Amino acid sequence: MKNIILCGFMGCGKTTIALRLADQLQRPYIDTDAAVVERAGKSIREIFEQEGEAQFRLLEQQAAAALSKQGGCIIATGGGTVLNAATAQLLREGGTIFFLDVPEAELQRRLARVTNRPLLNRPDRSAFITRLLAVRRPLYLAAADVVIDCAGKSPDAVCAAILQHCPQE
Repeated sequence: MKNIILCGFMGCGKTTIALRLADQLQRPYIDTDAAVVERAGKSIREIFEQEGEAQFRLLEQQAAAALSKQGGCIIATGGGTVLNAATAQLLREGGTIFFLDVPEAELQRRLARVTNRPLLNRPDRSAFITRLLAVRRPLYLAAADVVIDCAGKSPDAVCAAILQHCPQE
């Protein structure tokens, strides 16, 4: 059974959708950030502070390699996981990558009051989101096997759209 892998910008609903799919399909849910934390034995913040982003991305790639060997999982990736083509390819070997495409205005609204994302704790939050999304969106599109238009859709509608692309196993 192939993995269902969700990618997209922070706030697009990867965790929400992955948890619903896991529940609906009775399949294991895995978060790549949690897999990295488990592998490293320290928090993402500690990895970044002590070892840098390059080490975090290496650990992320190692986690992707391990996850690609598992089958039947619902995987929510971190916002930057599939930006590395090699990491995306490792994930693709074990499943199908779905890009949850949410319009910028909707992301801005969803992220306006979020306080638990260090990248967003800055005075130019809105402009930063615009800049980062402009860089990342083409990379999400390149990594994705399937693009799911999430504009104005409920989580149930997004799950249904994903399931239309998954063979019943």
